[in-house]
Amino acid sequence: MSRVAGVLLAAGAGKRYGMPKVVAEEGDWLKRAVNALARGGCDDVIVVLGAADVDVPPPARAVTAADWADGMSASVRAGLLAAEGADVAVLHVVDTPDVGADVVARVLQAGQGESGVARAVFDGRPGHPVAIACRHWPAARESLHGDHGARDFLRARGDVVEVECADLASGQDIDER
Repeated sequence: MSRVAGVLLAAGAGKRYGMPKVVAEEGDWLKRAVNALARGGCDDVIVVLGAADVDVPPPARAVTAADWADGMSASVRAGLLAAEGADVAVLHVVDTPDVGADVVARVLQAGQGESGVARAVFDGRPGHPVAIACRHWPAARESLHGDHGARDFLRARGDVVEVECADLASGQDIDER
């Protein structure tokens, strides 16, 4: 059995939203995302914090990206470091509240395939979550810069399995209230 770490990227300040999204809707987005990862097949759920320090709901544990202001790359880096020992990391974001456990499970299953890299797409539009096997983490870390997260890593690969999930969720990233 593979050991799966769910990494919730929730460190940003949410400038366009007007507040850190980890506290949006009185923490409901955080609870939904943790639940999606835990129920979607993740053995360990890691919430990467930065701009806001909050109590994370069980079964999650929190880590802090000290350099969170550098962008999403800092959160991905901190999350992958905290996930050491896992075979697969499922990267998810806090601001897609309609993405549930069914989406996570579908992407995770594809990510455990031959390529070891899968991402949710919604009507062909790339989104989250993204599953990355640990053998790809060094290359993913090397590609990280600024607010791009794992985008450059994913774009450089020809073997990313795109997992259509529009039948399960919109995958809409909420940037403004």
